[in-house]
Amino acid sequence: MTNQCVIPIIKSPKDYQAFRISPGDTNRLAIVFDPVIANVSLTVCVEIFDVGGKTPPNRHQFAVEMFFVLKGKGQATCDGKTVSIQPGDSVLVPPTGTHVIENTGNERLYALCIMVPNEDFVELIRSGTPVELDEEDMRVLGRADVLVPC
Repeated sequence: MTNQCVIPIIKSPKDYQAFRISPGDTNRLAIVFDPVIANVSLTVCVEIFDVGGKTPPNRHQFAVEMFFVLKGKGQATCDGKTVSIQPGDSVLVPPTGTHVIENTGNERLYALCIMVPNEDFVELIRSGTPVELDEEDMRVLGRADVLVPC
């Protein structure tokens, strides 16, 4: 076995590309890492839900999908079971689990989303309409809301 040093890939919110998969969607996905950048079959993105926004019911044949709530409140439904979610909560969706994430709060819902393997998820995201991350998104993703001036 040889020792090797891998230089980590570092990205910040200004590097993220964001998309709406379909024009009428009430959520946007900001891609953090994809299979090309990470050199492994995974997708990491931040899903941003407008007030009242939600994903369409969907399922993945082989992929496991995890959501970690960064900000906002909502509910997660998988195979007919619904739970409330808030910052710090994690939801793990097994392969073939039909699921929906919905913003039930009065502000945007932000969730880190990780899918392994990719199962063409990032390709689906990139096939959508590019959108810009706004000031609020950059504040949440950059965590500027927790910085205290000296």
